[in-house]
Amino acid sequence: METVITVNGQAHTVAADDRLTLGELLRDRLGLTGTKMACAEGTCGTCTVLLDDRPVLSCLTLVAACDGRSVRTVEDRGRLLDDLREAFTATDGLQCGYCTPGQLMSAVALLERNPSPTTAEVVAAMAGNLCRCGAYAGIVEAVERVAVR
Repeated sequence: METVITVNGQAHTVAADDRLTLGELLRDRLGLTGTKMACAEGTCGTCTVLLDDRPVLSCLTLVAACDGRSVRTVEDRGRLLDDLREAFTATDGLQCGYCTPGQLMSAVALLERNPSPTTAEVVAAMAGNLCRCGAYAGIVEAVERVAVR
């Protein structure tokens, strides 16, 4: 089956069987290795990308469900994502960095939807992203630094 999918603004036509996940497509076929794969069960949020501007777990999202849709990954460019990268670094919102791509994409989705979230809204939006290093305070602070106040 052929699927047309736009990734970070570039259209791709891919032949894929019904079992190919979005994460596998991004990493293995398109070479976009910024999206990390950890649990492959949808429990950690590490593989979060934006599908039509909404956060999804790429380890559970089938490419067949993405036909005609737009995906953004951590490799995408933009002021908001760049500002978040800088803020994560400044606040120690990353330690080992493995969860950071998923954290960043969840933060982008939140701030595009709600540029001035409360702390509680930041915590709720980031709840699906686990950080085994425990950098949660820095992550919340980073998102709040970039939020419009």
